[in-house]
Amino acid sequence: MQVINFFSNLAMPMVIFFIVLYGVSEKVKVFDNFLEGAKEGIKTTFSILPTLIGLFLAIGVLRSSGVLDFIIKLSSPILEIFNFPSELMPLAILRPISGSASIAVATDIMKQAGVDSLIGNIASTIMGSTETTLYTIAIYTSCIKIKKTRFILLAALTADITGIIVSNFIWNFL
Repeated sequence: MQVINFFSNLAMPMVIFFIVLYGVSEKVKVFDNFLEGAKEGIKTTFSILPTLIGLFLAIGVLRSSGVLDFIIKLSSPILEIFNFPSELMPLAILRPISGSASIAVATDIMKQAGVDSLIGNIASTIMGSTETTLYTIAIYTSCIKIKKTRFILLAALTADITGIIVSNFIWNFL
């Protein structure tokens, strides 16, 4: 185990070393190229900052307003028909919106239900088979300045819903 830790700790410094070594051998101005990339990264960060602030605000409002609890109560009868645990609804709602919020919800589910429980297994499968769709679309489309995202959003949310449904089906079948 110590050997694995040693090589894990050594991996990133070695990659950086080989990149610099290759750049020097090709007579490339490595540091100048690094600074150019850093400048572009900062420009990209500032161009997507309004989108990020909007997403974080929406997530905060959704979590603290009680809308999630209302949606869960409203959808409970339908969830029971499909044998979908209502404890997973916050995860199913937040996963397409925010990775950090969904990780927090999944961790809470694991603490309450246990990692080897049916609910824990469904939650971990949902986390692995879905994406933070709205966040990803917002970042990518704002970077390249795409305004019309409805078809991207429809396809991506359909994939997320499919991942959630199939996760539940697989674990209820097993």
